[in-house]
Amino acid sequence: MKGNFESLMKKCLLVLLAVMLVTSCKHGDRYVSFSGYAQGGTYTVKVNLNGPEGMVRVRPQEIKDSVDAILGRIDASLSGYNRKSLLSRFNSGETIVPDSIFVDIYSKAYEVYDMTGAAVDVSSAPLFDIWGFGFKNGEMPDAQKVKAIKDGCGMSRLIKDMRAGISPEGTLSPENLLVVKDGPLPELNYNAIAQGYSCDLVARYLYSIGIKDMMVDIGEIFCDGVNPSGLQWNIGIDRPVDGNDERGAELQAIFRVPEGPHGVVTSGNYRKYYIRDGRKYAHTIDTRTGYPVSHNLLSATVLAPDALMADAYATYCMVVGLEEAVAFIESSPELEACLVYDEDGAFRMWTSSGVVLSDLD
Repeated sequence: MKGNFESLMKKCLLVLLAVMLVTSCKHGDRYVSFSGYAQGGTYTVKVNLNGPEGMVRVRPQEIKDSVDAILGRIDASLSGYNRKSLLSRFNSGETIVPDSIFVDIYSKAYEVYDMTGAAVDVSSAPLFDIWGFGFKNGEMPDAQKVKAIKDGCGMSRLIKDMRAGISPEGTLSPENLLVVKDGPLPELNYNAIAQGYSCDLVARYLYSIGIKDMMVDIGEIFCDGVNPSGLQWNIGIDRPVDGNDERGAELQAIFRVPEGPHGVVTSGNYRKYYIRDGRKYAHTIDTRTGYPVSHNLLSATVLAPDALMADAYATYCMVVGLEEAVAFIESSPELEACLVYDEDGAFRMWTSSGVVLSDLD
């Protein structure tokens, strides 16, 4: 009984701490920060309740509850670790009733596939599984298995518009996504874009209730407006040292986000990897070859107009490597980036013209 009481008191304390007011230097501003659990980790949202149209008429706890509800719907739809999610059931071959999230992210994923020349391919879930970086256990497959699995993947095997595969009753069978009704059934893995997509959905809700100044951090980031000091938001880039698992514990750089809405996402190969026979196998897999990448680009931080695209393009940079990533960012006026790479055992950084670095001290 005592243990239950102490547990209840701890939970109550966590709820009280989850919503906190942050003092602002700007007169009349009222910043609120709250956090919770989402997608295997934690999230933090900071918002200014004094919006462009005046004070936001939604209580902080209501905002937090709405954010939690949005993230809960995303988990129920897209989580590959939730065995009851729509995605898990679809990947097991089950006919599902897709929700709007399931349909929407598929459409965006197909756009990403086209824009990256198939380098970012959410239909390659089995490839990530056999290498041990997906939803199933696996490790060190032989070349024959890699080829067999790769040949059964690819968004080009699937119809572009998921809605065309949905029955009049609203159901979707995996085989109805196939262009040609043979070969392996599709299996999807949205890890390359799901967190960015989640940030965008939360930001969309915050805009809808009149909030302009915001930072949404769900592992990936979306921000707009200014921070409590009235300045642009500052973002830290983790130093890409193997095993640096704690965000913010060791920073490579800090930069100020330009004005306007931006998704900010870092992708790297220093957290999810394993070593076999002296070689590192990282979680970034080039789905065009079927193998984990091997190059000197250690991390890619990309700024884009929304977090999903920042997420996708950060992954793309890690797939193609330093030279192609630099050329791609320089040819894309809507993107900025900071690329950290290895040069003879030392960390080096390349930044696009719009990235303003701050002093780490």
